[in-house]
Amino acid sequence: MPTPPKQQLYIDGQFTDGTSGESFDVISPVTGERIATLPLPSSADLDRAVTAARAAQREWRQVGVWQRAAICHRVGDELEKRVDELARLQTLEQGKPLAESVADIKEAAQLFHLHAEDAVRLHGETFPSNDTNKRMWSFYKPVGTWAIITPWNFPLLMLAEFVAPGLATGNAHVVKPPTHTSLTVLAALEAFEAAGVPKGLVNVLPGEGDFGAKLVSHDGIDAIGFIGSSATGAKIHATSGLKRSIMELSGNGPLIVLEDADLQRAAQAAADGAYFCAGQVCCATERVLVHANVHDAFIEQLLKTVDGVTLGNPFDAAVNLGPLNNEGVASKMDRHMEDARTRGFDVLAGGGRRSGQPTELYYEFTIVDGVSEDSLLSVEESFGPVVPVITGASDDELLRIANADALGLQSAVFTNDLSKAYRFVEEIETGQVIVNDSNGFWDINMPFGGAGGKNTGWGRIGGKHTLIDMSDLRTGVIHLNR
Repeated sequence: MPTPPKQQLYIDGQFTDGTSGESFDVISPVTGERIATLPLPSSADLDRAVTAARAAQREWRQVGVWQRAAICHRVGDELEKRVDELARLQTLEQGKPLAESVADIKEAAQLFHLHAEDAVRLHGETFPSNDTNKRMWSFYKPVGTWAIITPWNFPLLMLAEFVAPGLATGNAHVVKPPTHTSLTVLAALEAFEAAGVPKGLVNVLPGEGDFGAKLVSHDGIDAIGFIGSSATGAKIHATSGLKRSIMELSGNGPLIVLEDADLQRAAQAAADGAYFCAGQVCCATERVLVHANVHDAFIEQLLKTVDGVTLGNPFDAAVNLGPLNNEGVASKMDRHMEDARTRGFDVLAGGGRRSGQPTELYYEFTIVDGVSEDSLLSVEESFGPVVPVITGASDDELLRIANADALGLQSAVFTNDLSKAYRFVEEIETGQVIVNDSNGFWDINMPFGGAGGKNTGWGRIGGKHTLIDMSDLRTGVIHLNR
């Protein structure tokens, strides 16, 4: 097993134990063993990090975009050199299969290349004026110092989703990853240093809820980037006041199977979206809404996917389902499955934790049929490897069920009818609608975020849209004396 190389806070370009005197033991969900002990940050550590970030940003914002882009490219190159070691460390602390971790680190590297290219092409406009003596134009400036709060399911990748566009546009960052999945992020800082990222621009202070509240409310923080649950997002928004923010929050997006769908493909996509990262993804298969006319045939295809899912040691190349990351999400799965059994739903596969494993976090790939709209599997984000199947009598009913949810991040629809595809893309109330592929689909260049009117946040992660959200649009007006 890999040994975590860095077990300290990172402030102003230096690793440090900080000043709190408190620490946190990191326990691997894979082995159940303590793999590291991290210091917890104090308020004084936070003050130092914010001060360093603000001082570094004052210089960084004066650096030309081509120079910033060149350093971002070098970060991408340095991460690519370290894919294997970072992936193994991530699997140890997070629990996902090694192949998934390798893909995560490669995508994180790619984000730095992507946003380096985006930044040099981010340009403003000129505007005609009613006053012929005026010249008006717009351009982009960095916002300043960002508090970045990342989740535990994609430790390095989701840091890169903010820090890559943030660096490219001239911002500085104080990053708070969860204490129990910080090791990959801390190890990756070696790549930042090797790439020549100026000290102070990226500070990393692993912490929990109370520290996060101090971070987002700090007077020296100008803006907030958060990926996580809607409940935590609401607390951050209430605490941070009028600070600019990007919020990518919970999803409960359905995968919808219409009566003309390719059922084999739809069933495999539903399974893929449920067991990828053990279902611990904001756009996982949380609900499958199936047209009644094809329900039985779809279930037949869905059951065939069970043999393709292997639960076990995520370092084993034959395994594609690792343990859940923590007891909180495992207990939530237990609660959802208890509710399902109480209501008399059909548990067709899995349904609980697998015994005889190194930890109690190994949860079986689960299929539940006959799920009702008001059940926990339907109204809450399960965040585990489960496929709940709900049946609808018509296209209109499937749309109604899909849109009744308070969350609206990403959904999928399976149909071979182009007209129906267009209708569902336009009428499902989610930020993204995927046609004929898993609702777990994601591309680093697509704008990703929640729909308006839903409790899934605002702003977009991906491509030029994140650069725009992390920039300040400035307008200039000059009067010509003539």
